[in-house]
Amino acid sequence: MKNRIEECRKERGITQQEFARMLGVSRQTIISLEKGKYNPSILLAHAIAEVFNSTIEEIFIFGEEKSND
Repeated sequence: MKNRIEECRKERGITQQEFARMLGVSRQTIISLEKGKYNPSILLAHAIAEVFNSTIEEIFIFGEEKSND
């Protein structure tokens, strides 16, 4: 699953370590999330969205967009 975590985090000037601390997870978890190698629990996804004052749907991309070929 793709996400906008890195983009949103950088827009706010938050380091991976700071973000991890805010969420109560390891920096390795943040790295895995940003690379799309780890799908968070619904509770963690909700916490991430709250940090960015956003919705889960605005942070996580649940499907590939279809091209208009």
